Amino acid sequence: MSWMKWLPWRFIVRYLARKHGFLDPIALLGRLHNFAQPSEVGEPIELLRAGVVFHARGLVNSRVIQHNMDWVWPYWIERQFDPLDESFVPRAFSITHINLTQRNWTAIGYPDFEELPIVDPRGLLTPFLDGWSLDTWLLAEDGRCLLPSRAKICRQRQEMESGVSINTETQLDDLVLSCNALVRMESGVPVCELRMRAHADTKAWLVVALRPYNPEGISFIHEVRLAENRQAWIIDNTRRVEFSRAAQRHHVSDYRNGDVYIHLRDTDAQDKEVCDVGMATAAALFPVQAGVEGEVTATIPLAAADTGMLRPDAWLQARNNSCQLECPDPDYRFLYDAAVTSLILHSPDDVYPGPFTYKRFWFRDAAFIIHALLCAGMTDRAERALARFPERQTVLGYFRSQEGEWDSNGEVLWILQRFFALTGRAPPTEWLGPVKRGARWIIRKRLNNNTGLPHAGLLPAGFSAEHLGPNDYYYWDDFWGVTGLRAAAAMMADRDADCAAEFAQAADDFAKAIDHSLESCAQRLARPAMPASPYRRLDAGAIGSLASGYPLQLFAPDDPRLLDNVEFLLDRCFVKGAFYQDMIHSGLNAYLTLHVAQVLLRAGDPRYLDLMDKVAALASPTGQWPEAIHPRTGGGCMGDGHHVWASAEWVMMIRNCFVREEAHRLILCAGIPPRWLDQAEPIRFGPAPTSFGVIRVSITPGTNGDPRIDWQAEWHHDAPAIEIHMPGFERVTASPGTTSITLARKQP
Repeated sequence: MSWMKWLPWRFIVRYLARKHGFLDPIALLGRLHNFAQPSEVGEPIELLRAGVVFHARGLVNSRVIQHNMDWVWPYWIERQFDPLDESFVPRAFSITHINLTQRNWTAIGYPDFEELPIVDPRGLLTPFLDGWSLDTWLLAEDGRCLLPSRAKICRQRQEMESGVSINTETQLDDLVLSCNALVRMESGVPVCELRMRAHADTKAWLVVALRPYNPEGISFIHEVRLAENRQAWIIDNTRRVEFSRAAQRHHVSDYRNGDVYIHLRDTDAQDKEVCDVGMATAAALFPVQAGVEGEVTATIPLAAADTGMLRPDAWLQARNNSCQLECPDPDYRFLYDAAVTSLILHSPDDVYPGPFTYKRFWFRDAAFIIHALLCAGMTDRAERALARFPERQTVLGYFRSQEGEWDSNGEVLWILQRFFALTGRAPPTEWLGPVKRGARWIIRKRLNNNTGLPHAGLLPAGFSAEHLGPNDYYYWDDFWGVTGLRAAAAMMADRDADCAAEFAQAADDFAKAIDHSLESCAQRLARPAMPASPYRRLDAGAIGSLASGYPLQLFAPDDPRLLDNVEFLLDRCFVKGAFYQDMIHSGLNAYLTLHVAQVLLRAGDPRYLDLMDKVAALASPTGQWPEAIHPRTGGGCMGDGHHVWASAEWVMMIRNCFVREEAHRLILCAGIPPRWLDQAEPIRFGPAPTSFGVIRVSITPGTNGDPRIDWQAEWHHDAPAIEIHMPGFERVTASPGTTSITLARKQP
């Protein structure tokens, strides 16, 4: 069919569009491209594909939900479609209806297992990716019905004592439901378990409801039937839900007859439903006696057979190998433990930035997540994920997760070098080829240094990090490119001196081009702050330029360009104490707020703590953050409702408060909140890997107000210079061989 490429497609498309009264799509796309810098790639096809899938569901939602408001819908719909609710969004001519106000959920799972069930803020359990869900209701004989998605009283928490489980308790008068969702091993097979307990002041029915939706919207169910023993559902002949006891009553319904909810009091029972629309619903009812707690457990096998790969003590092993935090702030400690748990769940082989919307791979997210894994002591998980990188490198050296993003090579080389530095290992031979090809790809990709244009010597215009805007010459890409070349030079230093010198020289040349470009920006803007690109005014996209300070440390902590950037962002781009991303996200970003906090911490600016406290306050009751948070509802408004990059940033923030590498020094305790010293219990962190070795830090608050800092370390080589920068106390440089110092308060 090669002859088809000779067809005049542009003419045909234009002719058909005009004939049917549509705008000329070719002309429209041309105008859209005028808003961006010329680039070899318009929009990454991976993002376009994801967007099409996302809005395809939104289109289905628009055809189903608003015409069936007598159904019981998930929490986000009950709120977003309620005209009296803060989350209400008018629909008008919106072609798609999507979750824009309550994008919150929490993953449960088992270490090293791919399937990640999710639980929404009212306990709705979605066992499989993008699949149907289970809900729990309590129907009293006097007509009252407790529906968690409509309940005003709800308490939800994450429990991590032995694995991870989400407990959700809802209440209506004297009707109380408690649902606990977890994943456990059963005869070598991971199973998702939903334990439901109900208490009522009158006779009632505990209802297990099968729902054709999830926290994103509609997810079709075409057939459901009750097993002969009345102790299981078979769904679409592929999935099975097993009950701990037989259902006493059972009802089903299809789309034409409405939600099964409106049939709960029907006298006729049905065991099977087939719905050609894909909106089959079912309800299994179990009696609850007045004043006596009723209990039912639903179990969903997540694998067909024993995988043979999962350890029964996987949670114990994973957590014992991680860096531990002991501190007097229960919220900070809970969020740290939840973040570590999140990292464990989302690193079964590859690493994922989310369990649902973002359960796919990007080098950018992977670099930050793997760095947190390394710094939290989970080296094996980091190494396993890094081993997948070479297969994603093209023959030309490009580490490609999606076309048109030029930061990935720098990120890969940086995280590789960090891995070898933190573990004290030398790069093995099999990595030398990918490192060389990756570094030379950066060198070749740079633009001509001698054009005299503001982007001379930078990387080409690209889509880059999607939160920065349309195609442009992003400094974010360039900072990562320089860092990647320096990382490659460091990895080659003891293996290939010529390559190391080549990459080091290329990094210096690249850095000079960036400095020259930033000088032109400073003249144009009349201030040193760094915009997103040489052609942009200062806006929220400037958050990307903070990469020069965190995590890359290309600029000194007190570099005027870095600090002025922070001041602009704090002044113009913060809402209610958190960074508000205007572009695409249109919400508060926990992870980017922490990027600002990291730069402030590095500069010794006490405002870092205000930002940490704000991010802690933005967390869900289960200790998670969505990618972007609605400024008014506090619910998620963009991206995955369980954003693992945010979890990684909380781990790194806590780590850097205790231990931070700065050039050839180790800085201890620079971010310890002064309020933690207003009690007598020791504060501990470790074992924390650093490029110098592994260290454990302990702080003992003094009875006279002067704390003692102790540390134990296993250095890779010689001990580094160690400085203690605890807020409110005199800075101290430890003498060689010292492992304990008592601090003195700063004098007024």
